[in-house]
Amino acid sequence: MHMGMLSLEHLHLKHVLQTVCALEAVVLRSFGPDGGQVLFIRDTAEAMLSRSGSRILTALRLEHPLARMVVECVWKHSTVTGDGSKTFVLLLASLLRMIHTTVCKDPTVSHTCNSRKAAEAALARRLADELLAFVLEDLDDLITVGVVPYGCCVSWEDFTAKTQSPVHTNNHHVQKLLASFFHTRLGYTHCDFISNLACELFASWKFKNDTPALSLQFVNDNFPALHTPVSGFPIDCSRLIEGQIIHRDFATPCPQTENQPVKAVIFTGYLESELLRAGEVLEVGCGEQVMEENSSMKQSIVQFSAWAERSLEWVIADLQSLGVSVLLFAVKQSPAVLALATQAEMCVVECISEDELSLFAQLSGSMPVSDFWMIQPEHVASLAFCRPVLLGAHRYVHVAFHDLEEKVMVKPCSLVICAPGEGQTDQYACAFRDAIRMLLTAWEPLGMTAHTASKRTCSNASPFQQRVLEPGCVIPAGGTFELLLHHTLRQHSRSRSVSDNTNMSLPAVSQLLAKALLCVPQRIYSYSPRHFLKTQTRILSLISDHSPLFPRHLYKQEHKTNPVQNCSTKECPLQDSKLSMHYCGQAHMSSNFFLSDLGLESISCKYQLLLAVVQCVTSLLRVDAVLCTHTASYTHSHRFANSSFVGSEDEAEG
Repeated sequence: MHMGMLSLEHLHLKHVLQTVCALEAVVLRSFGPDGGQVLFIRDTAEAMLSRSGSRILTALRLEHPLARMVVECVWKHSTVTGDGSKTFVLLLASLLRMIHTTVCKDPTVSHTCNSRKAAEAALARRLADELLAFVLEDLDDLITVGVVPYGCCVSWEDFTAKTQSPVHTNNHHVQKLLASFFHTRLGYTHCDFISNLACELFASWKFKNDTPALSLQFVNDNFPALHTPVSGFPIDCSRLIEGQIIHRDFATPCPQTENQPVKAVIFTGYLESELLRAGEVLEVGCGEQVMEENSSMKQSIVQFSAWAERSLEWVIADLQSLGVSVLLFAVKQSPAVLALATQAEMCVVECISEDELSLFAQLSGSMPVSDFWMIQPEHVASLAFCRPVLLGAHRYVHVAFHDLEEKVMVKPCSLVICAPGEGQTDQYACAFRDAIRMLLTAWEPLGMTAHTASKRTCSNASPFQQRVLEPGCVIPAGGTFELLLHHTLRQHSRSRSVSDNTNMSLPAVSQLLAKALLCVPQRIYSYSPRHFLKTQTRILSLISDHSPLFPRHLYKQEHKTNPVQNCSTKECPLQDSKLSMHYCGQAHMSSNFFLSDLGLESISCKYQLLLAVVQCVTSLLRVDAVLCTHTASYTHSHRFANSSFVGSEDEAEG
């Protein structure tokens, strides 16, 4: 393609900002606890109704490459962390506004370069690079010192505890973390029910003597085989079923064994030897010599068929001697295999997916058979039962395993997700998987202690927090993280401005990030600016009084001495030497519950979100020009090919 056929579009800072603001306008409709759902009508007249940020953005048919670049960044982030797509776009737009305002007000721009736009672009890139360096170097320390002390660490035992629990326990906060996630993803109506179901799922798949990350990773890796979508029923019909659901029906009649133990074998290939595979063609020529060759070939084929039939009979007899009555195949078998299996009263299940066979092998402890002449006892799986199960309009195979509760895990089960429409079941399934990814991210520690971090950012250190950081730290939602970090960044900027006199013409990047963070709580409380100011004032009051945001009995009682210093009261009636956090005075008690209805969110997820947003800003501002090739419209919707549906989870009730 000649360059003359291409049009070159030079990009400026305002173009980048306009593009991101257009995406922001789309996601704002569904942002926050009171956000609505976005309706898309496709060319086929199909409707997609969702409040998931990643679904909304990837369903857009975008022309501009910068917009596609932003959506790609959002999609990659949400694929890893499962959360934060809408906040990603809001923070991205806010940061770009701050950079644009800073650049336009800088007095050196018009004097440093012949072209003002080129100078603005250079300064914007410089700010973005400095911001990225600052985030990579100092952000985890600042979060450790300024945010984590006001959070609460949730243990793996809390996630897998029984869901019926008192209001003020760690398990209550675990459910609030999941309920907050499902609320923003699916709506308020069923978020409590789904969060309880998720807690039950994680409790069932808790491996003994294993770390939380490995147990969650197992569920995440095997989720396609662990869940079954069922359309035509309300979400309240969703439940857990003991054992594994294999999403195929029996190819042969199933004996009425009910709950009797059975033995099964997995085969990865064909059980009967075949001269020709499906799709292969045997060409037969003509002529006298060819006729003789064809006659010989026919005789060979007859002999091979007879040998293959006898071999199959030997294999079936061998399986019977091992007590096998269930045959699981990855590929479709020949009529001869089905006939002999039926005659031997064996159940046959064909065309099982690789994910389901892999999960079955892991749970049963058996090895798949690749060579049917080498069937050994280690290939035979012992099952508690194997029976058909009807879920919605489909019949599947239901199996359960022996003694796994005592050996490796609590109780294996499958998740049945019900919804009125197919698209809704897909939406609920994606929300479940994203919740697992969110929990995996939540269990990633920031990797420092508050004591170590305070040495590097001493002016921001809270005097009451010296414990080692642990994974699973959560904090009240509703902009609490952003407000706490905003205060910490401002304190950090003041301390740096006193000790460092360089770059005085530019505002500290920490101040720039601090201002950008306020967009999140401002949007959450956009219906009442007064409520935003009230929330900000209360959080600042807690910071000044060194009070935590959770009731004191939720903190782990690990320390024998209280590290609190500079307490404003001489004798604090609530002070406890066994607690790492405490209340300094009864007056703080009422302040600690003002965020109780806002839900919870993970500190690690927030950290990963900020890091991804700043990296995206840097990438966007490094683009100088776009070559327009006039190709067809680009869309991300192929990633959600089955996400179209009519109606929503809230409408489905009526």
